[in-house]
Parts: sequence; structure tokens; C-alpha cells
Amino acid sequence: MKRYKITAMLCAFGLLLCAAGCGSSGGESSAEKTTASSGGESVTAAYRSNAEGVLDTSAVFTERDLRQTADTADAEEIALESGKDVVIDTEGVYVLTGAAENCTVRVEAGDSDKVQLVLAGVSVTNADAPAIYVVNADKCFITTAEGTENTLKATGKFTSDGSTNTDAVIFAKDDIVLSGLGALTVDSAMGNGISGKDGVRVTGGSYTIAAAADGIEANDYIAVCGNTSITLKADEDGLHAENEDDDALGWILLTDGVLQLDVGSDGIHANSVCQIDGGDITVNAGEGIESTYIQMNGGTVTINATDDGINAGHKSDAYDVTVEITAGELTVTVGQGDTDGVDSNGNIIISGGTVRVNADMSAFDYDGEAVFTGGVLIINGEQVDSIPEPVMGR
Repeated sequence: MKRYKITAMLCAFGLLLCAAGCGSSGGESSAEKTTASSGGESVTAAYRSNAEGVLDTSAVFTERDLRQTADTADAEEIALESGKDVVIDTEGVYVLTGAAENCTVRVEAGDSDKVQLVLAGVSVTNADAPAIYVVNADKCFITTAEGTENTLKATGKFTSDGSTNTDAVIFAKDDIVLSGLGALTVDSAMGNGISGKDGVRVTGGSYTIAAAADGIEANDYIAVCGNTSITLKADEDGLHAENEDDDALGWILLTDGVLQLDVGSDGIHANSVCQIDGGDITVNAGEGIESTYIQMNGGTVTINATDDGINAGHKSDAYDVTVEITAGELTVTVGQGDTDGVDSNGNIIISGGTVRVNADMSAFDYDGEAVFTGGVLIINGEQVDSIPEPVMGR
């Protein structure tokens, strides 16, 4: 199988999964952990879940990624004003306050610069431009200050920045980390809520996102951990990761947090891998989860879909098409008609956890093998001891 093909690439990104503070479905004790270094930042070494994660993430969020408050001792305070863009071109911490219209915070720092924007009671409404635009930086942290309410909104169609199609209220060309102890509302009337041309990490905070397109979109990956709450409504996909140049990327990793996704298309769409190791996730969508390799190692996932609940299809050559469930609690309910609870154009493997499927026509559909070696499997309220054969003629 091709499930470990991109291990080296993930490690090169320096993106490791942290057990302490990020949640896990099992693994080493803290005494067994070691530390490593990535780009000058210390990182917390990873766990291995009770089944080997398909992403094989021995790797990490950095310690700073996981920090939910900023060191503001030397921070610069910026009061936003209507009609005036703010340009940040130097590494540092910047505390933003105030209400403004047609104002963009542009991060134009150096390639090795880390910039932290602390939202401390911010309200921005733009007609056709992002409220936050990360043009260049090594990494940009967007942190909500404790106890604050913050709102970023775009009311019209986004205009291009030269050759760059800015299509989101928060738009980043480089890695971004969303964190904090406050609340952030993102409202996009004609585009995405949050777009990252590299990776998007969410390690804490409360988010309410409404978008005419995708809620959170990234080229390389979306990774969520920690005490995170995301309530998202989108006309298209909820979480969407896709890289047209490298099909080993475009993955989604969910390890903790509470996610409520109400969308018109796919709740979670990852071209290569969707790995769920924890969290409380509710999806109301056309299709619940779509990816090449879908693995659930923990957490509670509830899917209500008008089409297929879980759909594994060939979107990436880096992985075999597979749905694998090793632990956790999964409930899938699909609508009437030509729908499948769990659909794989390859294999289905269930070795643990509790899986409930409510389907009028087809609970499981697969083109490869179906293996059930452990756990509890309930179809339309009745416990069974094997995955049923696909419905003929479909």
C-alpha cells in the first residue's frame, strides 16, 4: 500500500502532531516523548495512535503554535482606521484594535519573519478585499485576545491583487496559525472564509464562519487541534484541502476540538488524506467526508448527508483508496435514493470503534475488499458481524 509515501515530506514541513494539548487516540506517555527542532523553533515530538496513522505523523505543531496568548511586552499597538490599509513588514507582535471599513492588514515581511497579529476587539468590513492579507512571511499567527469578540467581513466580490486572486476574508500566501482565547466571526458574502495557499493550522479559539464558497480552504493542509470550536456554514465545502501540483499534499488532520459543519457540498474534502484522531465533529452536507484515504482513529463523528456519507475515491496517486476505522464513534445517516452510507472505490477496513450506518438503500458500497476484524457495527439499528456485500447493479 502507498499509505506512508509522504512521511519524509511531512517531516520536512516540520508539522508534527502533539499529543499533549492537541488530543490523541492513544500513544506514548509524556515521559516517552522527545523534542526536536524545526526552523529554529522547538517542537513537541509526536505520538503514534492506537493504529498507525495513515499520515504517519511523527511530527508536530510547534510550541508557539500551541500557545494561546501572545507575548505583548514589546508589541506594537495599531488602531485600525477606515479607508487606510496597514502594512506590516517586520517580524514582531502587533495588537490590533478598532472598527474600520475598507481596511486591509497586509503582512509583507521577510521570508524568515514570524508575525503575530493579536485581535483585541477588531471589526473590519470590506467591500472587495481581504481583511487580513498575508503577502509574505515565514508564518503568520492570528490570535484572538482573551475575552474579545472580533469580526472580519467582506460584502462583495473579491478583486485581484495583480496576478493573485484574493478570494477570502483571511487570505494567506504562507502558513497561518489561528489561535487564542477569544472569538472570531468571519463572514464572506461572495468567496471563501479563510484561504491558505500553504497550510492552515487551528490550535485554539472560537470561530463562527459563513462563506458563499468554502469555509476554510488550503493548498497543502488543514490541521486542527486543542480547545478549538468551529461553527461553519458554507455554500460549498466546509474544510477543503487540495494541491494541484503535488497530490501527496492536500490533507486534513483533525485531532481535537468541536466542529459543526453545515454546508452545501462536502463537509470535509481532502484530496490525499483525511485523518481523524479525536474531536466532536458534526457534519450536515451533500457528502460528509471525501478523500482518497479516510482514516478514523478516535473522536465522535456524526454525519447527515443527502448523498454519500463517506466517500473514498481516487483523487491522489500517493495513497490507495481506502476507508479505515480503528477507533472512535461514527454515525452516518444518508438520504433516500442512490446514496451510500460508506462508499469506497477501493477497500473498507474496520478494526475497532462503533460504526452506525442508517441508509435506505446501501449502507456500504466498495470496489475492493471489505474487512471487519473488530469493533461494533450497527446497520439500521441492527448489530451485524460483517460488512454486507454491495447492492448489485450499483
